[in-house]
Amino acid sequence: MNTRYLIRLDDASPFMDCRKWQRIEDMLDRFHIRPLVGIIPANIDPDTIIEPEDPQFWDKAHRWKQKGWSIALHGYNHVIVSTDGMKGINPFWCRSEFAGLPLEAQREKIGKGYSILKEHGVEPEYFFATSHTFDEYTLEALRAETDIRVISDTIALKPYEYKGFVFIPQIIGHCVKMPVRGLFTFCFHPNDMDDRAFARLESFLEKHHQAFMSFDEIDVSKVTKVSMADLMIRKCFFAYRKLRGIAD
Repeated sequence: MNTRYLIRLDDASPFMDCRKWQRIEDMLDRFHIRPLVGIIPANIDPDTIIEPEDPQFWDKAHRWKQKGWSIALHGYNHVIVSTDGMKGINPFWCRSEFAGLPLEAQREKIGKGYSILKEHGVEPEYFFATSHTFDEYTLEALRAETDIRVISDTIALKPYEYKGFVFIPQIIGHCVKMPVRGLFTFCFHPNDMDDRAFARLESFLEKHHQAFMSFDEIDVSKVTKVSMADLMIRKCFFAYRKLRGIAD
């Protein structure tokens, strides 16, 4: 595998910063890059409610789909209800919207979120959780309540299969030329980006846009079990975070 890159955009909702989202959309269009967009179905998180509700939001979501952008179910309401995240599959943070909750509670949240997107004519094919953190019950809830079988998250150098789901790893929150072969997802939160962040992204895309691919171009039929090397990388990654005290 050569080194390839993906872009993921978090926290799209009717309350997002429309100017910043349009700015990143224009930039990605210019470089012919099709990202994965995570939509919060029922956003009530004050940290991601930036503007009054945009009545045209769902029209924008349809436009993204028409352009070949991928859509993810990004949790339910983006509100942290658990601090048991360290026991999850991807214990990125202690806090979580899902990890630590009973199965029925997770099924209700995921089922409602999935229904909201489908009611607006936007059927997501991917999932990623608030704060990157979820657990085994989250997988059971996704299996029971949705047709989604691809998740953007966890630590590895290439996609892998686990319990009937394909995981597309996501390691870093900014663009950087990676020194090893693999498939790397760069995760951005457009609502929080400033001029400097936009400039860095543009500079990277100007040099490396040909190395980017879309999520829909990944051949999930050829994905295999996670490798021992990726398991070791994951163990070291979380040990480092714990040592630095950045998992709270």
